[in-house]
Amino acid sequence: MEKILGIMIPILSIVLGLGTAMLSIYLSYRKRKEMFNLYHQERMAALDKGVELPPIPDGFFSAGNGRRANGRDLLRGLVWLFVGLGLGVALFANGRAKYALFALIPVGIGLAYLIYYGIEGRREPDTREEPKSAAPTGLGDLDRRGGAKPTELGT
Repeated sequence: MEKILGIMIPILSIVLGLGTAMLSIYLSYRKRKEMFNLYHQERMAALDKGVELPPIPDGFFSAGNGRRANGRDLLRGLVWLFVGLGLGVALFANGRAKYALFALIPVGIGLAYLIYYGIEGRREPDTREEPKSAAPTGLGDLDRRGGAKPTELGT
């Protein structure tokens, strides 16, 4: 029984690891496909009603989800850093100082994420001016008091 268990553990870990990766890829594909279908239906409905189509978002056709959230890099950095510190302290406390040096790997990864967050994460998002159209498009054509701009009234 022990011999079979010793053989099954690596086989199961490889199969389950690859299965999880394949499931993740498939679910990501399904999510993107559904998003494209919903966006297409929205645009077709807008065309049928004669409503002006909104512009396509910048990162819509990219494979990734665009720019990562700033807090995600901070969280990853802190998790890796404290996992490495905890592992190093636990190994060192058990008298395995030689193996405690391997804890520097997750500590280094965590520090790299924190440095990246410190450099890139705090940058201000790009402020782009939207093109102005001649026809009124909605709330952007109202002045601060809520009324129409004088150019729309013909004065």
